Amino acid sequence: MKEKMIEAFKKAEGGMFIEVEKADVGSSYQEMEKQGVALMGWADPFMPDKSLPVHVEEALINSIKGASAAHYTAPVGSQELKDKLAIKLEQFNKLKVDSHRNILITSGSDSGLYFAILPFINEGDEVLIPTPSYPNNFLDIEIMGGKVVPVPLNEEEDYQFNEDTFEKHVTSKTKMILLTHPNNPTTTVFNRKSLEILAKCAIEHDLILVCDQAFEDYCYENEFITPAALPGMFERTVTVFSFSKGMGLSGLRVGYVVCSDVIMDAMFANAVAVIGATNTSCQQAVLAALNDTRFMKEFESAFDLRRHRAFEIFNSIPNVSMKLPESGFLCWVNVSKLGKSSDIVKYLLKEAKVSVNDGVNYGIGGEGHLRIVLGVYRDNWKIFDILDRVKNALMHYQDMNN
Repeated sequence: MKEKMIEAFKKAEGGMFIEVEKADVGSSYQEMEKQGVALMGWADPFMPDKSLPVHVEEALINSIKGASAAHYTAPVGSQELKDKLAIKLEQFNKLKVDSHRNILITSGSDSGLYFAILPFINEGDEVLIPTPSYPNNFLDIEIMGGKVVPVPLNEEEDYQFNEDTFEKHVTSKTKMILLTHPNNPTTTVFNRKSLEILAKCAIEHDLILVCDQAFEDYCYENEFITPAALPGMFERTVTVFSFSKGMGLSGLRVGYVVCSDVIMDAMFANAVAVIGATNTSCQQAVLAALNDTRFMKEFESAFDLRRHRAFEIFNSIPNVSMKLPESGFLCWVNVSKLGKSSDIVKYLLKEAKVSVNDGVNYGIGGEGHLRIVLGVYRDNWKIFDILDRVKNALMHYQDMNN
């Protein structure tokens, strides 16, 4: 039966018949926790500990008990929630939008990302993806029959764009640039110069930009700029947003897409067929979170503390380095001088009982790196202890191989 599938599904492996390293495939990853393994590869804030703010929890419970819980909202989302988001978009993202015409609520940002790309990609269309990048960026394009064109970024240039970054990859078949901003896994916050280079390329070559801004909430030292807010970009940009990372509401599965009404009209027409209606009670809970965001200060303080501690620990290990994370709660560790990252990931799992992500999953430039999620677990000291275990294991690995 698998031979009857389209090519992208035919070659896909979900972990039932062979071992799959990706943390978000299958159920084996969560099973590791029962064996005492620290799960540092799943970007789910404070997982598995309780972290739902009280006022959000109460809104969720009250909604579930109410008459509306068993019923749909409109497939395009709760209008009350979209009205609140329009205010946030203007204040934070510098986007002045019509809540009735420019916002679509989705069942999480992953489905939102897929739906944002879907209207544009025909068989053979080329999509430029700056790499290293979020694995679903590659996968979504492949499922749709498009061609991924990696645009390698340089660690020595802090993963920013230069004047040649995109131009040398554009062909007559190029349709889209697909960007994760801030970047996952490198945590890069693309600066104004980089985004102006991207915008110039998109406008001159009449390209669509799909921009995933799941990690936009915590950017620390760097200015965060929404590409759609740059001159000439709103009409050609579809932006995907999440409540999972900044607000830690991963389990509620609510996200949203923002774009011009010309694009959104077609998305509205197809929303019920592709994404359905997002959970009614979860939309109410997210609305409560937006109405009182003070809880995010605690999240930011914890993530900020952890990124600085990780920076100190990993840069104290001979032949290991990492840049201070620029956003969110990830860190991107260069272990290329120690050997293959795949071997190191297996070693850390066995010797330190810590599961991290192999950089090879993030495309060109990922080999020799580890993506480590600093945002899991509620207790900062638990994170520090795990990082010390990783440090000791890496030093021992180095000793064994010298």
